[in-house]
Amino acid sequence: MQKFMDKDFLLTTETAKKLYHEYAENMPIIDYHCHLQPKEIYEDKKFRNLAEVWLGAGDRYGDHYKWRALRARGYEEDSISGPDDDYKKYYQFVESMPYFVGNPLYHWSHLEMQRYFGIYDVINPKNAQKIWDSANKTLETLTAREMMYKFNVKTVCTTDDPVDSLEWHAKMNADKTLKTTVRPAFRPDKAINVELDWFGSWVNQLAKVVGYEITSLDLLTKALAERIAFFDKMGSKLSDHALDVVCYAPATYEECNEIFLKGMKNEPISVEEQDKYKGYVLLFLGREYNKYGWVQQYHIGALRNNSKSMLKKIGPDTGYDAIEDQNYMAKLSQLLGALDETNELPKTILYCLNPRDNYALTVLSGCFQKEGVKGRVQVGTAWWFLDQQDGMRQNLETLMQVGLVSQSVGMLTDSRSFLAYPRHEYYRRILCQMLGNLVESGQYPAEEIETLGKIVQDVCYNNAKEFFGF
Repeated sequence: MQKFMDKDFLLTTETAKKLYHEYAENMPIIDYHCHLQPKEIYEDKKFRNLAEVWLGAGDRYGDHYKWRALRARGYEEDSISGPDDDYKKYYQFVESMPYFVGNPLYHWSHLEMQRYFGIYDVINPKNAQKIWDSANKTLETLTAREMMYKFNVKTVCTTDDPVDSLEWHAKMNADKTLKTTVRPAFRPDKAINVELDWFGSWVNQLAKVVGYEITSLDLLTKALAERIAFFDKMGSKLSDHALDVVCYAPATYEECNEIFLKGMKNEPISVEEQDKYKGYVLLFLGREYNKYGWVQQYHIGALRNNSKSMLKKIGPDTGYDAIEDQNYMAKLSQLLGALDETNELPKTILYCLNPRDNYALTVLSGCFQKEGVKGRVQVGTAWWFLDQQDGMRQNLETLMQVGLVSQSVGMLTDSRSFLAYPRHEYYRRILCQMLGNLVESGQYPAEEIETLGKIVQDVCYNNAKEFFGF
C-alpha cells in the first residue's frame, strides 16, 4: 500500500518519478488565466484566518468547487458563501472532508495544507482545531504575494472587463517590490452578449470610459479598439471569451448594426441574429488581437445560472453553472476559417467544458497551424468541471493521439483563490505519470528520457513563456 499523498503521490513508476522530481517539480509557474483580484495582489492582502483564504470572505466571492460540495452536504447557504461565523464555515468544510472521497477537492485541500502551511495531518474533525491554529499562525506572515512567491509564480494574468480602469495594474507596474508580473487580460463578453437585458447599460458604461456616445456598431468597435490599445499599453498579451455556445454567421455591417440597435433598446434578439452580430464582433476582435500579437482564448460550453432561485438570492458566478451540450463545431470552424482566410487569425487556445468535444476540438485546431508558430491554434488544458484526474488524462491523451502534447502551454488555475497553485503540481504529476507509462510499457525509448524531460519542462513553463511572449 502506498503511503497517503507522499512525495510520489500519483507517480507509480520509476520513470514517472524521475520525470516529476528531476524535471517538473521545480519549474516556475505562468498562471495565464485566473480570477484573482488585482487590488488584493497590489495591497498584498493579509487574510484574517484560514476560513477566509480557503473558502471565501463571506461576500459570495470564493472557491466554487468547495461551495458546490458543501451544498451537496445540505448546509445553509450563509454558512457556505455568506456572512456566517468563520470557524463554523471552516469546521463544516473539515467535517465534510472524509466524505469528499474520490473528489479532487480531497487531494487539492490536502495539497493546500501541505504546500502552504506545512501541515501533513489528515483533514478531519479530530484535527480541526490543530489545523486551524497552525494555519492561522502561518497566515500572520503568509500574505497574497508571499503565496505567489512560494510557488515561483512568474506571471499572473487576471480577467478584466474593457471598462476597467486597470488602476491596480498601473500601480503594480510601478511597484518595484513586486516579484511577480501581473498582466490584465481583455474579457469583452458584455460587448458580445447583445441578447442580454443589461447590454445597453454596459455599452453606456463603455461610452463614459471612452468619452463619447456609442450610437452605432461602428462606434462600439471603435471604442473596443481603443480599449484593446489601452490594455496592450498596460501589458496585456491575451484576451479571454466565455463563448458558452459558439455563434457565427456571415453578415453585413448594416444587418449587424440593426441588431446592435435592437440590443440597445432591449428588444428580443433571435438566435439567427445572435449568430450574425456575435460573429461580426468576434471577427473584428480577432483581427485587432492579431495586430497586437495577442493570444485569444475561447472557453466554450458553460450552461450558466441554472438555479434561478439562487441567482435571485445571491447573484451570478456563485457555483450554479453546468455543462452545455449544444453542437458548435461547424460555426467555430467558419469563424476561425474566416480569420485564417485573410491571414488575421491570432494565436488561439480553445477550451471545452463538455468532454464529448475533446477529440473534435483537438482535430479542428490542427487545421489552422501556421509556418513559424508552434501550436498557433491549440486545445487548452482540462477546464473547470474537467479539472480533475479523469478530465486531465482524457485531455492529455487526446492531445497525444491527435495533436502534439509537446506544444501544449500547460496548466492554469482559472481560480479565485490564492491557494490554487498546487493544482499546477497535480497536473504535472499526472502528465509525468502518463509519459512515464509510455516508457515503462515500451512505447517510448528509455534512452530518450532527456528529450522527454525537456518536453515536460516545456509543457510546465517554457511553451507558455514563448507562446504568450512573456
